[in-house]
Amino acid sequence: MSRTRTVEVFSAGCPLCDEAEATVRKAASPTDSVSVVDLRAASGLERARALGVQRIPAVAIDGALAPCCAANGLDSEALRATGFGRKAEDRE
Repeated sequence: MSRTRTVEVFSAGCPLCDEAEATVRKAASPTDSVSVVDLRAASGLERARALGVQRIPAVAIDGALAPCCAANGLDSEALRATGFGRKAEDRE
């Protein structure tokens, strides 16, 4: 007997998110339950935070981020290392 998997696609309604949703729906089996979590809604943002979503589009399967989506998110230290946040004359 096959088990239904719950698949969530985290989206903000952008073309990249729409493409990710289409890809997930195409790859899903008949026993997969695919839904879109709209990050423009407070409930969607809350769900994303609960699962540790750091970038979108993202996919969660049975309440856990898929390995492709679980990588580190925005790193302020790495961003500052590029010179971001400093005056132009201080970057050289």
